[in-house]
Amino acid sequence: MASTLGIEYLYATATHAGPQGTLIAMLLGTVMAMMGSMALSGTGVRPKVRTAVFFPPAIGVGMLAGVAVAGRTDLMLCVFVAVMFVAVFVRRFGMAFFFYGFMIWMGYFFAAFLGAKLSMLPALLSAVGVATGWVLLLSLTVLRTNPRRTLRRVREAFGARARAVARASADLLTADPRRRARLRRRLHARQLSLSEAALMIEGWSAEPGALPAGWSGPALRRRLLDAHLAIDALAAAAETLAEDGGDLVPAAARIAGHLGRREYGAVEYAARPLLEARTDTAAPDTGRWPAHHLAAAAVEYVTLARTTTAPPPYEDITDEAYDPVVTLAQGNLPGSAAVASDVAARGSHWNPLSRLTLTTRQAIQVAVAGTLAILAGRELSQARYYWAVLAAFIAFAGTATRSETSIKAVNRVVGTLVGLGAGVGLAHLTAGHTGWVLVVIVTSMSLGFYLVNVSYACMIFFVTIMVSQLYSVLHEFSAGLLLLRLEETALGAAIGIAVAYFVLPTSTRDTVESARRAYFRALSDLLDRAASTRPDGAELDALARSLDHRLQQLTLVARPLTWGVDSRLVRHRLTLYAATTRQARALLRSGSPVPPELGSACAALSRAATALADTAPRPDHPAPEVTQALTTAATTLLTHRPPLTQPLVHLRQLLTELAMLPAPPPLPLPANQPS
Repeated sequence: MASTLGIEYLYATATHAGPQGTLIAMLLGTVMAMMGSMALSGTGVRPKVRTAVFFPPAIGVGMLAGVAVAGRTDLMLCVFVAVMFVAVFVRRFGMAFFFYGFMIWMGYFFAAFLGAKLSMLPALLSAVGVATGWVLLLSLTVLRTNPRRTLRRVREAFGARARAVARASADLLTADPRRRARLRRRLHARQLSLSEAALMIEGWSAEPGALPAGWSGPALRRRLLDAHLAIDALAAAAETLAEDGGDLVPAAARIAGHLGRREYGAVEYAARPLLEARTDTAAPDTGRWPAHHLAAAAVEYVTLARTTTAPPPYEDITDEAYDPVVTLAQGNLPGSAAVASDVAARGSHWNPLSRLTLTTRQAIQVAVAGTLAILAGRELSQARYYWAVLAAFIAFAGTATRSETSIKAVNRVVGTLVGLGAGVGLAHLTAGHTGWVLVVIVTSMSLGFYLVNVSYACMIFFVTIMVSQLYSVLHEFSAGLLLLRLEETALGAAIGIAVAYFVLPTSTRDTVESARRAYFRALSDLLDRAASTRPDGAELDALARSLDHRLQQLTLVARPLTWGVDSRLVRHRLTLYAATTRQARALLRSGSPVPPELGSACAALSRAATALADTAPRPDHPAPEVTQALTTAATTLLTHRPPLTQPLVHLRQLLTELAMLPAPPPLPLPANQPS
């Protein structure tokens, strides 16, 4: 964005555009650089060129519509609503159209509110073309994404997160008992982050040229699963040791700490006494077995980490074809729309519009919210009401459920409110110093987009600072103007929230229920395939990663509910789903299935998972089909000895708990009635 500002300034100067034309060209260039850099985030050259070619036509369509209605306020506002509908409706055609729709909207906004005439379109489109060409050139050269380098960095991130799990395990082992509950939750959160890194590797492995020489996608997936299993085993052993105690807790904590600090030689040295000791003579209360398992898991991970660059010699993986279980969106894991796209809006039994696709419903919501924001925003200001429209429009960008829309709208208001003070202070400091103004603008843009994945409110905080600097340059800055922006933003956010809740609302709980069903179907597929007498190891690996993906989606869409009335219940059940995923993953060890004699138990658990996908949890007892399958699994497991049955026993216990809801607390008795 910073370089595009300079390019547009030089272009406007060379064409003698004048002060106003130069400013408009720079603003257009910045907008195009912002959206273009995100739209051209892939790795292929042809897809980038094909996407960028349509940037000028998209923004040109919006400008042409804006020129056609310029000067006629009522007509301009009606078309404004129609343009918002179209900008969201076209998202159904793919990720590129998400940006095309936004460009149509921005083109209309520029032309209509500037009062542009048809004679101005060539100059405006020329500025757009210059910005498009420059951003495309940057994305193909100095800012080109190298898939192999990116995959290597994501693998390094996987290793860093694995060591973070080890450090969390060490902290749990050395903590005071009063802090163990919090540290256990932190350990589980680190394990979920590790699974997300594995899914990122899964997606990047499918990019052409990403895999190192001698590697294949299935082989890399197997290597990561082995490392993942080792870290899971280490964390499970640490939890058991922390609960049971014993003389070996300090030694186990040292091993986990060494692994967390990447001191691999120290890990092997510290683990040797625990691995060489005779475990069969240990007293049952000394924690010998979990300490032995922790040491073995740590050594196994160290062995894998030291051979991370060598292609793994997996004999059963011969097919070089690779079909990832997750497709990345702009280099990131898919958002909640991937789950909510199959969820009908509330009121589908009486409102046929509720059965429309998600993008069409959101287009209707945006049109309604935009209309209300125009009407209400003009009551506050006849000139600045577009801030309310922008807040209402952006609330539906990148969100799928009504809770997500509400959270994004609130974050926008919070970011604007906090940024107001910083913007006023910095505007006074940089007043009259154009160089410092540009430095603050570029820094604010950079920090805002860097932090957008951490917090949307942080991005809006820096955007508010940037807007303050722009108004300072335009000699329109005042504290009253920024306060008006806050009021219009709050009004637009409130309208967006109201529309999300009352106009074709996509329920968060319905979306969570859809993700829950998909999770249990993925679990059933994995268990059913593991029960086969001759399973395909590569297929088992893919099914294990598919289960990780379903857990990630379930956690994502359920996140808004972790702050509601039932937050404690939601967090507890998400913990159960994560534990179920880890136990299902523990069934796989280098592509090997469960022992043949346990196939019937595994098949019974598969049927239980299928039944759970079709039935909701009950408060008193599981559904009959779930109970029958779990009883069959228990009968089979009783005839075999651990440790082979341990993951299956844990899975049965977890599925039993997931099939039931906790009983509600008893109602309080009247004060005058004896208990």
